[in-house]
Amino acid sequence: MRAMQLRATDGPGSLELRDVETPTPGPGEVLIDVAYAGVTFPELLQSRGQYQMQPPLPYTVGSEISGAVRELGEGVTGLSVGDRVVGVANTGAYAESIAVPAASVLPLPESVSLTAGAGMPMNLLTADFALRVRGRLEPGQTVLVHGAAGGLGSALVQVARAYGGEVVGVVSTEEKAETVRSLGASHVVLAERFKDTVKDLLPGGVDLVADPVGGDRFTDSLRTLKTFGTLLVLGFTAGSIPEVKVNRLLLNNISVAGVGWGAALAGRPEMVATQWDTLWPHLSSGALDPVIHSVLPLERAQEALELIDSRSVRGKVVLEVRGETGGAGAHDHQS
Repeated sequence: MRAMQLRATDGPGSLELRDVETPTPGPGEVLIDVAYAGVTFPELLQSRGQYQMQPPLPYTVGSEISGAVRELGEGVTGLSVGDRVVGVANTGAYAESIAVPAASVLPLPESVSLTAGAGMPMNLLTADFALRVRGRLEPGQTVLVHGAAGGLGSALVQVARAYGGEVVGVVSTEEKAETVRSLGASHVVLAERFKDTVKDLLPGGVDLVADPVGGDRFTDSLRTLKTFGTLLVLGFTAGSIPEVKVNRLLLNNISVAGVGWGAALAGRPEMVATQWDTLWPHLSSGALDPVIHSVLPLERAQEALELIDSRSVRGKVVLEVRGETGGAGAHDHQS
């Protein structure tokens, strides 16, 4: 089968299309024929050897997929061959087939396309974990989302809206602002001087800040919080890891909460299905519908990671592997 493998940690250019053996599902695993694979920021970092989890080289890249169940390993129940599913894995998604632990394989509503499905698992599950579990978001609360037009940012906007929150999106360009407005954000502000703009819009501050960006926005994000507010740390796409003077937390009665969804799964494999059940009504209704920036064929995975690196992406970049019908071949549907 075709698979896109990382041969060295010299960046996206080290990806190479290879012919590899189709995996066999072990006990408790599901073999999925991959329709589409989602492209994520950690995969860009892995291509440079900069991520906390670096598999031994060479390996097939990719962590989220949509497709159809091809074969069930021993002991797997609740799924049938041919079921439309999405899944998350540590590696192996940029390939025609992948074996995934059954606990990480989730049904897809009939109303959701496989293209959209590939853009859902990592971002929606992370957003749910951030807002509902770590942030304890309640209806009517206000959430400020940094990087609101990106894959994770747009998922945070949609999940916050689905759970009854009011959203302030922070973006870097007016073009991205239009995307975030279309997702239902009440306010969209530019990153430059966002603190002052937010204070003008909401003098009392916001209840939650969801921050996948980090860097020099961190302190100003703390200053936008209401008393008892919480800043959710989801990552550092800006590159630098900020520090906090904890007296600021004490004096203002505010909190900083880490959001490590992958780390939280360790020893809690059932958490994925529980989260998906919570999201299901909103998936089925269409409230959670990822913005797809580009669909590129598998062999252009290098270009997909370079798009992520360019910071120009609005929503999600997806690789077409077998496509909606399961056939080989792919086309570029740039938007």
